[in-house]
This record gives sequence, C-alpha cells and structure tokens, in this order.
Amino acid sequence: MNSQDLSILSLIAEASLVVKFVMAMLAGVSFMSWYWIFRKGLTLRAVRAETGNFEQMFWSGIDLVQLYRNVSQDRDNAGPLARIFESGFREFSKLHGQKGLEPADIINGARRAMRATYQREIDDLEAHLAFLASVGSVSPYVGLFGTVWGIMNSFRGLANVGSATLAHVAPGIAEALVATAIGLFAAIPAVVAYNRYIHEVDRLSIRFESFMEEFSNILQRQLR
Repeated sequence: MNSQDLSILSLIAEASLVVKFVMAMLAGVSFMSWYWIFRKGLTLRAVRAETGNFEQMFWSGIDLVQLYRNVSQDRDNAGPLARIFESGFREFSKLHGQKGLEPADIINGARRAMRATYQREIDDLEAHLAFLASVGSVSPYVGLFGTVWGIMNSFRGLANVGSATLAHVAPGIAEALVATAIGLFAAIPAVVAYNRYIHEVDRLSIRFESFMEEFSNILQRQLR
C-alpha cells in the first residue's frame, strides 16, 4: 500500500485476513447492538406510556371489575402493569369465591399471582440487555486483538527491509489500529444504552412493586 494512501477504506482493504475477519465480526456485532438499542428504546418508551395510561385509569375511580374486563379483552396490548393487575384480580376473585379461606390467604394468593406476572414482565424488559453489556465489555478486547495481530505482521514485514523508516511502519500500524477503532465504535454505544436502559427498567420495576403493594391494600379493605 502507498504510504500516503491512508484512507479508512484503503486501510481496511489492505489489512491482513485475520484483521479483516476481526473487523467484519465487530461490524456485525455493532449492527446487532444498534438494532437492539433502537428496538429496546422503542419498547421501553411504549411501556412507560402504557404504565402511565393504566395508572391514570386505575386511580380515576373506575370499577375494578370493569377495569379487569377491559384489560382481559386486550391483554396482549394492555401493558405490563395492566397484566400484573389482571393476574392479581383474577386470583383474588377466584379465591374470594371459595369458602373456608382466611382474608390473609386470599391476599397472599393475589400477591403471589402478581409477583409471578411481575417477574415475567421484568424478564421481558431485560431481554437482550445482557447482549449489550457483552458487546460493551468484549468488543474493545476483540478490536485490540486485531490491532496486536496487525502490528505483529507489520514488524515481521520489516525484517526484509534494510532500512526501516516511519513510512514503512505507518501504513501497517494504521490499518491495525482501525480494528481498535471499530471495537470502540461497537462498545461505546452499547455501554451507554445498557446503563440507560437498565436504569429505566429499575424505575419501572419500582413503579410495578409500589402498585402491587397499593393494590393489595385495596383488596384487603374489600375483604373487611
């Protein structure tokens, strides 16, 4: 490669086979991480809106039986908090109709049903966040491997050069450093997105848990 031709495309084209493989792998991982970054961002935004809408409806004074029917008719699109409510109220209604049960048993049954649904919903919200965390932690090291390999090849090539100058070394080192740059390009957005999304999931989980406690208190008052 011409020592003056140090454009990014030419550096990638002239890189060794191993470095090209590393670059291609990092590019693929970066594409997948951006896909999940956008998809997870849209999902969390929708969940926030659904949660706010359900909380507004729940605290508006609507009859709980009517609210339960509304949620049951469109359960898949109701949102996580609505499904938590639906599972708790369904269990409450079933146990309330049975004789010989103490009020505490009925409330505990409703809480267990809500807790099970809550765990499934949180697991769904956290899905693929581990992938972003892995991309953020591993990509720089994969890029560094490509860089080390490229620099090794550059210095091995100098063995056949009588007088080594910066012009001989620069192209090989530059094409090797592209691998590190691509690794950082894949890692930085993944880390930022993971930290932001895990914080949003934590905030949603707190809202869900607070609702479960408040709803349990409402159900307990209905048994008095």
